[in-house]
Amino acid sequence: MIVYGKQVVLHALRHHPDEIEKIYIAKKGVLPRDLFEAYGDRIKFIENRWAQQLSKGGNHQGLLAEMREPEPAALAEIKSGDFVLVLDTLTDAGNIGAIVRSAYALGVDGIVACGVGQLNAAAIMRTSAGALMEMPFRVERNILDVLHELSQAGHILYGASMEGEAIEEKTFARRRTLVMGSEEKGISKKAKSKLNETIAIRMKREFDSLNVSAAAAILIHRMSYAIQ
Repeated sequence: MIVYGKQVVLHALRHHPDEIEKIYIAKKGVLPRDLFEAYGDRIKFIENRWAQQLSKGGNHQGLLAEMREPEPAALAEIKSGDFVLVLDTLTDAGNIGAIVRSAYALGVDGIVACGVGQLNAAAIMRTSAGALMEMPFRVERNILDVLHELSQAGHILYGASMEGEAIEEKTFARRRTLVMGSEEKGISKKAKSKLNETIAIRMKREFDSLNVSAAAAILIHRMSYAIQ
C-alpha cells in the first residue's frame, strides 16, 4: 500500500523499517540525512505529477512510501487487554483514523471494527498519523460474537448513547470495552442489547451531538482515568 505525508511516512521509516519497500521523494530536503543514508537503495526521486498520481491528489508533502499492510491483530490478543474499543459499522477512514490516534495516545489496548467487510488501511494509517502501526486492530463482521468474547474475558461493556449516564459522574471497571456507533444510526439494536451500561457526554449547550471521533476521544480519556 502507498502512504504519504511527512509525519506518517517518517514514523514508518523510524519505527517499522522492515515494512518499507520503497520511498518516493518529490521534494528536496524532505527526508532527514540519517534516513536518507539508511534507506539509500530503496529511495526513488519522482516528479510531482507522479507523486500526485500515487497519492490520488492528496497532500503528499513531497514524501511517499510503499509498505506492507499491517497484519490484523488476533482477537485473543485484543481481548486480553484491559481497555478495548469496538466500532459498530463505522466506515469513514478519516473518523476511524482520528479515533485510532486518540485511542493509542490515551491507553486503549486494542480496537475491533465491526459490521464492515474491509477498510481502507492506507487512509486510516494516514489520518491516524501512523498510530495504526502501533495499535492492535482487526475487522470483524459479527459484533455479537466480538462482544460475547469480550464479556467472557471479563470485560464490562459500555456503549456511547445520548440517553446514557453522564460520564462525569461515573467510574469504570478495570476491564472495560467502549462501543461507539456511527453518527447516523448510533449503536445497532442487536449490539445495544448486549451492553452492560450506556454512557453519554454531558453538554453545556443544547446540540445534537459531537463528531464521532471527538466524542470517542472524550469518552476514552474519561474511561482511561476514572477507574474503580
